[in-house]
Amino acid sequence: MQSILQLSATEVLAKLRAKELSATELAKATLARARAVAPLNAYLEITEAKALEQAAAADAAYAAGNAGPLAGLPLGIKDLFCTQGIKTTAASKMLAPFVPAYESTVTQKLWAAGAVNIGKLNMDEFAMGGSGENSAFGPTLNPWASLEKGHARVPGGSSSGSAAAVAAYACFGATGSDTGGSIRQPASFTGTVGIKPTYGRCSRYGMVAFASSLDQAGMFARTTQDAALLLQTIAGHDEKDSTSAPLEVPNWVADLKNINLKGLKIGLPKEYFIEALNPTIKAAVLAATQRFAAEGAEVVEVSLPSTPSAVAAYYIVAPAEAASNLARYDGMRYGLRVAGNGLIETYTNSRSAGFGDEVKRRIMVGNYALSSGYYDAYYTKAMQVRTLIANEFDAVFKQVDVLFCPTAPSLPFKIGAKANDPVSLYLEDAFTIPASMAGLPGLSVPCGTAQEDGVTLPIGLQLIGPRWAEGKLLQLAHAWETMRRPFATPFTNY
Repeated sequence: MQSILQLSATEVLAKLRAKELSATELAKATLARARAVAPLNAYLEITEAKALEQAAAADAAYAAGNAGPLAGLPLGIKDLFCTQGIKTTAASKMLAPFVPAYESTVTQKLWAAGAVNIGKLNMDEFAMGGSGENSAFGPTLNPWASLEKGHARVPGGSSSGSAAAVAAYACFGATGSDTGGSIRQPASFTGTVGIKPTYGRCSRYGMVAFASSLDQAGMFARTTQDAALLLQTIAGHDEKDSTSAPLEVPNWVADLKNINLKGLKIGLPKEYFIEALNPTIKAAVLAATQRFAAEGAEVVEVSLPSTPSAVAAYYIVAPAEAASNLARYDGMRYGLRVAGNGLIETYTNSRSAGFGDEVKRRIMVGNYALSSGYYDAYYTKAMQVRTLIANEFDAVFKQVDVLFCPTAPSLPFKIGAKANDPVSLYLEDAFTIPASMAGLPGLSVPCGTAQEDGVTLPIGLQLIGPRWAEGKLLQLAHAWETMRRPFATPFTNY
């Protein structure tokens, strides 16, 4: 059964349809694997009863001949997607007792397609972090490295549990959310495929909010074909979310091979190939680009001048929206409540006990940026930079079809290495934030490995496209996968 877990989602679904394997058998094997890799701390809760119930329903659907496109496929769910009757904490003490009475649109679509919920996945608290170390329930660890103290590596964040679980074969795909890179960066750090669609492509209904104008649901998978299938399932307009676009969802899976690389124009943004970029990552990304050039693509250097200002602008806009969104957690209606002598003291006690240090930091920054006398100097200026970034991307995409660049400037670093240097950690998102600020789709696909301190670590290639170009990104990532040897993460035995 171990080898079954190493199959792609597409391959295992074919076995389920051919009745070479039952959904119940597959669910039990995946649940056992999820428990076996418990030291990674990828899962906050394993939902065994729910998984077996859904698997039994999938087996019945296969027997009746009316199985959905994902029937019996074991998935993990990032713990900021509300799941009816199952605890949803956003990895925060503030929401530790919260059990939603409703389902998020994204997860509802997955269950309607027949998928099986293996459990809720760890993350940085309220999606605030780039390493997976900010969870109130302990850090997630990267399955590529030893878990021994002093050797363990971060899996990236905020979708740390999603990336680690997919990489460790503890599910066949996982939901993620990307505000400034929280799908693409952990995908790079764990050797998985992670796609953040265009803002508005997927509904945000039932997602615990961080920054409403930036948050976007997406998926993790082990292959591009799997990512296309999963994204195709969760995408689409939702009347419950006014920011979701009223657009039809293309058949991205069917279109994967419909691409001609001859004449394709690939842009290399010079601001992404900076001195601080790890040279091994730079070499791997450029080597991948040259492979496309050898197949007939044209590679040109382009410029996005406002890129160096993107991180600074993001860390004004995102905390400002976070401060507003998190104001609802006051100990009055739901979530943690720590009583005090009077209303103000109850507010203070509840928020002090419920939020972690990183969340408090961003709330304070956000409230400062929105305060009287500073709004124009900070928030308004940051929004102007955001417009510049979007306009520069629009101009570049009149010259090229797609951008190729590194997903992250560094390899997965050791647990605790940046714990006391938040600015250094924020800069880990320097290559993912610009696309998020512009609302563009981005995808990270493995493009090689590097050796560091005797450990083999993955490298991610980031593809960025114009709005609604998810299909083009998936096609190019699929083309890349066919150019190089099959890329598998190490089957760990934790």
